[in-house]
Amino acid sequence: MKNIKKIVSLLVIFSVLLLAGCEKKAPEEPKKAEEKKQYTVGIVQLAQHEALDAATKGFMDVLNEKLPDQVTFDVQNASGDTTNCPTIVNGFVSKKVDLIMANATPALQAAASATDTIPILGTSVTHYAPALDIEEWTGTVGTNVSGTSDLADLKDQAAMIPEWFPEAKIVGLFYCSSEANSIFQVEEVEKHLAELGLETKRFSFTDTNDVASVVQAACNESDVIYIPTDNTAAANAEAIANVILPAGKPAIVGEQGICKGCGVATLTISYEDLGRATGEMAYKVLTGQAKVQEMPIEYAPNIEKYYNAKVCEQLSVTPLEGYKPLPE
Repeated sequence: MKNIKKIVSLLVIFSVLLLAGCEKKAPEEPKKAEEKKQYTVGIVQLAQHEALDAATKGFMDVLNEKLPDQVTFDVQNASGDTTNCPTIVNGFVSKKVDLIMANATPALQAAASATDTIPILGTSVTHYAPALDIEEWTGTVGTNVSGTSDLADLKDQAAMIPEWFPEAKIVGLFYCSSEANSIFQVEEVEKHLAELGLETKRFSFTDTNDVASVVQAACNESDVIYIPTDNTAAANAEAIANVILPAGKPAIVGEQGICKGCGVATLTISYEDLGRATGEMAYKVLTGQAKVQEMPIEYAPNIEKYYNAKVCEQLSVTPLEGYKPLPE
């Protein structure tokens, strides 16, 4: 009897296994490809010139590398007119972009005034304290604003003048009075030049229209001209050259683009590197790896000394050791 029960049990188990084996498994549904998050970044650039163009390029290159096919850029240029910046930024705010990159001080000021919620990253901004009217500077803005600075060592820039032109006595400081960071640079360089025993005279212009007349006045009253990192000067470097070179007056300048146009020598940063650093910050903000409110201002990693061979030849100036010719 026990044997019969065993046999029946085995037959039942065998039948169950046989039926299970005959059942057709439902085909697995293909896994859906995970959708990548999309971002919109608004870029407001004050003017079109070599330095700002390089910063924008570096910024976009990094985001395209880090987030391929995930970022839509809305690039707007204010064409050197600061009054266009608020209009551009307000458009970004209306579109509810995910982040604003403000290229140059007036662009940053317009963005900071337009929104306190959308993350803003500045670049090509010399110092954020005077730009945003911050009294006690700690290195971090603390609002929805952060970014990178193009500040080179102004004491070293001032020291270039007696280094290159030891006979100079009067230095003309040529800058745009509507750019807060140009004023900051001039004030600092003025102090350092006074320590070196050099007399200074300020020659400020308000916009493109009076660049030529003001630089002519600087030529008439100065032995050497100093031009800081100044967007209006950069956009008008050729017009400046057309005045100072025939007058035989050399210029020590704050950045590479201006030097290419009209300068003898410069101590400068790489604006493409600066833009890339800003892009790295943007990547962290967009992906939630960092909060813009907590990000300290970052600085260019490298400083270079260049001379303009063409201008040196035209003014019969011998290039100094330790300076490289400007790259083509």
